Amino acid sequence: MDETPQKVLVVTPHPDDADFWCSGTVAKWIADGATVRYVLCTDGGKGTTDPEISSSDLSKIREQEQADAVEALGVQELVLLHHPDGLLEDNDEFRMELVRQIRQVQPDVVLCPEPYRKNLAWHRDHRITGQVALDAVFPCARDHLHFVELWRDEGLEPHKTGTILFWGTEEADTSIDISKSMDAKIKAISAHTSQMDGRNLQEIEAFIKERAQVSEGGSGDEYVEEFRKLTFRTT
Repeated sequence: MDETPQKVLVVTPHPDDADFWCSGTVAKWIADGATVRYVLCTDGGKGTTDPEISSSDLSKIREQEQADAVEALGVQELVLLHHPDGLLEDNDEFRMELVRQIRQVQPDVVLCPEPYRKNLAWHRDHRITGQVALDAVFPCARDHLHFVELWRDEGLEPHKTGTILFWGTEEADTSIDISKSMDAKIKAISAHTSQMDGRNLQEIEAFIKERAQVSEGGSGDEYVEEFRKLTFRTT
């Protein structure tokens, strides 16, 4: 998509997921005037191989890393839902939380994980976040009688989101040029030091650039992020 949305909601299962998959796009849009809210669904408290650290201590570290990452990107707002890592469920509680975020932000675009991978392994929190985000966008945030208490008690009006971009998809149909925002993406990902397994900055940069490099016909300095795009009627 070539146009820059005015309002963007990023729904990420764990600290570092969105930064790894879509932070170049986020940084590009912010530079062009977009307002962005990150919603961090879990505390990331299971994501380690270190037997000496507790889940509660890791959660504090990882949530701070996410705060540092969004600051590097220029994201205007970070919301923490604090669900335990690995325990997200496709239920009304989680769905209502995301509907609340959508109705508060009134986004043009929602970015979230692809829920329907077929051939590649995918963390259960990623699958569930993508599915619940999709249902929250359509039909739940659209219709006032879904979670009527949000409309009746909190004054949150229904909202029709025009586009979801799913990251981590096997069926990408949308590429966004992030060549000018690659430095911001590297800074955001580098903020997640607990997840780097001892890699230095040069190794992290090389890995990120290799994954984002245009595969055919590129100059070597062209980078993209890829998504599956789903659109909805807004009128």
